[in-house]
Amino acid sequence: MNLALTVLEITAPVFLLALVGFTWVKLGFEYRTDFVTRLAMTLAVPCLIFTALMQTSLDKAALGHFMLAALLGHGILAVAGEILCRSAGLDRQTFLAPFIFGNTGNIGIPLSLFAFGDAGLGYAVVMLAVSAILSFTYGIYLVAGHSAGSKAIREPMVWATLLGGLFLWQDWQTPPFLTNTLSLVGQMAVPLMLITLGTAVARLTPGRTGTAVALSLVKFVVSAATGWGLAVAFGLDGTAAGVLILQLATPVAVTAYLLAEKFKADSQAVAGLVVVSTLMAALLLPLLLGLVLEM
Repeated sequence: MNLALTVLEITAPVFLLALVGFTWVKLGFEYRTDFVTRLAMTLAVPCLIFTALMQTSLDKAALGHFMLAALLGHGILAVAGEILCRSAGLDRQTFLAPFIFGNTGNIGIPLSLFAFGDAGLGYAVVMLAVSAILSFTYGIYLVAGHSAGSKAIREPMVWATLLGGLFLWQDWQTPPFLTNTLSLVGQMAVPLMLITLGTAVARLTPGRTGTAVALSLVKFVVSAATGWGLAVAFGLDGTAAGVLILQLATPVAVTAYLLAEKFKADSQAVAGLVVVSTLMAALLLPLLLGLVLEM
């Protein structure tokens, strides 16, 4: 009973804030997604990443092991997704990238923060950085047929990660007035990301629902098993293991739909994956979190 209550306390804020965004759009209120997304990804999230890395008390070696596990996790999912697309006759351009990359930002960071506190946030921003860099390079290559490495270099999140990593490595700190300012801006990131997720899901028109249900379930099982296996193989501590498992198991990100729309893949099928996997996550992630907390 206590475990169930703990899981509810952790996961409820994540999905309730997403529900706020969903309801906001359904009631017909204006929500300028482009503006809010740009504000979050250009300002709030980079500030969150930088301050989380600069102020973390996590061991540098532990963060390094976690980063390697995160990279390997995405590699394993890429191989598994390739095999699945070939064996099931699914269009690789449409389905492979959504299978590999989860919503490590909008859902993964809040969930890791609520479940494991500041230590969880430290690992979560590393996972977000790994996922973002791979998405802007290999992910775009899968959908568009060419890489966009230059776009990754221009992303504020990438520079925030590099700068935060440098400050962590050198044990540097910004002046208190600047740290407080950056922390305050970073605190916007979590509610903005969650509410925007809800508005985006509300506006999507899902397609190929049957395929979306099957693929979302397979993605969740394979991702969670991959995270669990890597956590054991790398000997990660409870917090690092929990974040790795939860982050890899997050549902398909809305950015997957935007890329499919931009590069002429089957965007309606990807929209179906986003909606279905997000709804399934509301049921499956609390169950997975319960198992993780008992590790």
